[in-house]
Amino acid sequence: MSNRERRRLLSATKRALRDLRIELSVLNHRVGRRVELRDIDFDCLDVIVRHGPVTPTVLARRVGVHLATMTGILNRLEAGGWITRDRLTDDRRGIRIRSLPDRQSELLGHLGGMNTAMDALCENYTDEQLEVIVDFLQRTTQAGRVAADDLRTSPEAPEVSTRQE
Repeated sequence: MSNRERRRLLSATKRALRDLRIELSVLNHRVGRRVELRDIDFDCLDVIVRHGPVTPTVLARRVGVHLATMTGILNRLEAGGWITRDRLTDDRRGIRIRSLPDRQSELLGHLGGMNTAMDALCENYTDEQLEVIVDFLQRTTQAGRVAADDLRTSPEAPEVSTRQE
């Protein structure tokens, strides 16, 4: 493969990832509207479900919002029956947030079409190809996390509030 063809392929890969990000964002936004979750609330809930229980500080850092903003997000998620806050046994001031499974089935129902489409899509790939895809996506996720952390700690770029009214 020539250098030019390689550059074109790399550009196509990056473009496809941006397109995927947009489509997944639209899907999550539409699902969120159906279950009355703001986009940032949905993102936080997903982190809690996948990586919880977590502390508010860890969650705020992970999704890139100020701790004061996180309080409002957690209040909305708790009021909606999505999460609960549990006191830490070794630190009465500390809490951990965990998801409540009762509401998760509601989300899974709205994501059923995408899950079915993904199952059908993956049937077209061999196990070896799927291993390469998983590796690529995991490495892409890590690269995104590093880039986001670099921006968070960079003195040139002040953090912007994600407060939604």
